[in-house]
Amino acid sequence: MRRRRTPRRVAGDTSRCASMNRESRPSSLNSSDVKVCYLDCFSGIAGDMLLGALVDAGLELAALREEIGRLGISGLSVRAESVKRGGLAATKVYIEAEHDHSHRALSTIERIISGSTLDVKVKDDSLRVFRRLGEVEAAAHGISVEKVHFHEIGAWDSIADIVGACAGLRALGIEQVSCSPINVGSGTVRVAHGTMPVPAPATARLLEGVPTYSEGPRAELTTPTGAALAVSLSKEFGRPPPMRIAASGYGAGTGDYPERANLLRVLIGMAEQADSPPEQVWVLEASIDDMTPEMAGFAMERLLEAGALDVTLAPVYMKKNRPAFTLTVLAAPEDRARLGDMMLAETSTIGIREHAVRRRTLPRSWQEVLTKYGIVRVKVSGHPGDGGSIAPEYEDCRRLARDHGVPFKRVWEQAHQEYLRNAGA
Repeated sequence: MRRRRTPRRVAGDTSRCASMNRESRPSSLNSSDVKVCYLDCFSGIAGDMLLGALVDAGLELAALREEIGRLGISGLSVRAESVKRGGLAATKVYIEAEHDHSHRALSTIERIISGSTLDVKVKDDSLRVFRRLGEVEAAAHGISVEKVHFHEIGAWDSIADIVGACAGLRALGIEQVSCSPINVGSGTVRVAHGTMPVPAPATARLLEGVPTYSEGPRAELTTPTGAALAVSLSKEFGRPPPMRIAASGYGAGTGDYPERANLLRVLIGMAEQADSPPEQVWVLEASIDDMTPEMAGFAMERLLEAGALDVTLAPVYMKKNRPAFTLTVLAAPEDRARLGDMMLAETSTIGIREHAVRRRTLPRSWQEVLTKYGIVRVKVSGHPGDGGSIAPEYEDCRRLARDHGVPFKRVWEQAHQEYLRNAGA
């Protein structure tokens, strides 16, 4: 059974909502700590589910009402109630509008948000979500973003869902959002253009490049609004980041399914940045047994020149005991597709494997030292005062060794000594 630090709230009750501001941090935390929110989308995500989860985790309902009120839209009401989904207690948030119609242009929504009294960060986040939605709609209908008109997403309650979620994260002091792989559901869903398979076309486009899966009831578990919030606000997708959990919350979806608790869970806590924050990178691999060493060497050079974070070749044995090698490329998320295409073009492989990993690195910087042969850049990694490590730049040492006709190691050793002398070691 899930234990709570405060009594359950009832609809409209704000007096018992715990504020999650910066002053509530334990005194033992370092200034480098970052407040994070992890979206656990084991049963999908929707705008109202995220609002419910944030309120359940401590966001004051009065604060949520105040923020949504800054939009200047009359006739909007916000209420919350305690419900159960799959036997688990959760919060369900309802946003209702009077005399609403759901057909609004993206430009109209952007004008409403830009002209509101919302915090600048909340405005920027909300506009980024709607712009992402607009780009998807424009691509789906073959029109420019400026001509996009939203249907269901253009309704006041959907607009308030998005703005309220961005404002709620801001009110809780969240500095970084990450997200689990997203459960999209299955079956079909009724949209403005008829019956469509799950995920709906807009949702599928929004989730391109994001880890997803289909499990549970035959229903739409992830809505376009939920997908847009997750994709636009999350820094990375995968496992929960290392954190000291301070609060958790459960936001209820509309349906109640016997085989799955229809909930979105948020985990809020402090992630201490020991070195540098973990970052998501992609590993691209291909095992090849029909390419010459010359081609392999050239492919490595091309991939590194094109921006690969690292490239390695490792000998392996493949089927029928054939000697071969595995080419492994480490790529930033934005370079994944381009470097994957280059691997297919520059090698004889007919396919590559891709998987996302988390990378943590020591802080690093570059310094220049003057040797009698010329200037050499030196890479310094580690924290000041902990010794760290230094590495003269290979390309600089190689160039100077050739220019002066001296051994490479002589240039490298002098660069190393000059750095230590300048640093007073």
